[in-house]
Amino acid sequence: MAPKIPQHKHLQVATPSISCSPLIHELIRQAKRANAMGKEVDVEAGGVRDYEDPPPAPLVDIDELGRWSLYRAVIAEFVATLLFLYITVATVIGYKHQTDASASGADAACGGVGILGIAWAFGGMIFILVYCTAGITGGHINPAVTFGLFLARKVSLVRAVLYIVAQCLGAVCGVALVKGFQSSFYDRYGGGANELATGYSTGTGLAAEIIGTFVLVYTVFSATDPKRNARDSHVPVLAPLPIGFAVFMVHLATIPVTGTGINPARSLGAAVVYNNSKAWSDQWIFWVGPFIGAAIAALYHQIVLRASARGYGSFRSNA
Repeated sequence: MAPKIPQHKHLQVATPSISCSPLIHELIRQAKRANAMGKEVDVEAGGVRDYEDPPPAPLVDIDELGRWSLYRAVIAEFVATLLFLYITVATVIGYKHQTDASASGADAACGGVGILGIAWAFGGMIFILVYCTAGITGGHINPAVTFGLFLARKVSLVRAVLYIVAQCLGAVCGVALVKGFQSSFYDRYGGGANELATGYSTGTGLAAEIIGTFVLVYTVFSATDPKRNARDSHVPVLAPLPIGFAVFMVHLATIPVTGTGINPARSLGAAVVYNNSKAWSDQWIFWVGPFIGAAIAALYHQIVLRASARGYGSFRSNA
């Protein structure tokens, strides 16, 4: 006779409740902790917002004028822009000389560095100089970038004005060095000045500068976004790379149209030293276009992409 197996009529299999899930408990715990710290819940990430947006820079900070850190940054912007213009304009002049059959003979058939090489010179120098100066100045090296960051309240008006002055002076000095070292070629090959190319309308040139600068400044905002920096530890280290690559890509697209400005200091420095009527008559394109592009990029990133994080609009924060 087989032994009887005891039967438990009220035996029930315990099933984990969703409300008691360890994951949910952890999320609730983090949310409470975040609430105590004044953080917001990040709905997209399904957890707690793990970053803090820095407070906006004061519109006018007179106290900055008494700090050495400001003048150190201004000097760094001057030197960086000087080096940027020296290397890039020298590359442009060298390329035109290498491809000048009347000056270089049969060897001109090699084509020099080509348009691709010029684009690499601009993009590569931005990568290098942003990497070198990011911890001191933020690595602007461009009045349009400074203007965009000012609109986003990343820098004060005082700092923005001094940066732009330093960048323009550095650009003039950098191009002057090129002329001093290559005086026999400088004027002959256009001085590296930005001019609207033959066959393109003013509207086309202006649009090219607006869009090109938008790409650059949008990349700057994205690469330095505190949200990405908090979640991806490698982002601050790699930030100069996408910025330099953005400059490289924009040059590939717009060199045939305007010679690619997207940097008013670069255009002004070449125009001052080259001092050609065509370069001066087109100069406004290389200021108006980049400033409009930078403003659009700043507004797009701050108002549209980061609106909730910044407290704009009536939507619940989920940035």
